[in-house]
Amino acid sequence: MKNPVHAFFTLLGRLCVAAIFLYGGSDKIANYRLISKLMDAHHVSGHLLPLVIALELGGGLALALGAFTRVMALALAVFSVAAISIFLLPPANSTMLVVVLAELGMLGGLLGCAAWGPGAWSLDHLWFRKTGQ
Repeated sequence: MKNPVHAFFTLLGRLCVAAIFLYGGSDKIANYRLISKLMDAHHVSGHLLPLVIALELGGGLALALGAFTRVMALALAVFSVAAISIFLLPPANSTMLVVVLAELGMLGGLLGCAAWGPGAWSLDHLWFRKTGQ
C-alpha cells in the first residue's frame, strides 16, 4: 500500500455508495407489498422485486467489501439509470428534482468505483494483486 490516505478515502467512498443500496434493499424487504404495487403502477412487474432486492443487497455488500467492485459498480449504475428513468423522470416538482440530482450524484460515485477500482483496502486487492507489490 503506497498511500494509506488514498486507500482510506477510496474505502470511505465505497462504503457511502454501498450504504444507499444496502438501505434500499432492506427497505424494499420491509415494505415489500407497497414497493411491488409502486412497481406495478409504473408498468414494471412486481415479480421482479426479488431480483431488485438481490441486486441492491448483493451489490451493496460487494461494494462495501470491495469484491468484484468494477463489475458490481457498473451493474448498479445500469440499474440506477433504469430506475431513475422509470420512477423519477420527469420530476413532478422541485423536491423530486433534488431527488433526481441526488441519484445522479450517486451514479457518479458508482462510475468512480468502476473507473478507479476498489483501492488497496478491498477484497479485490487481496484476491487480484500482482505478486511483488
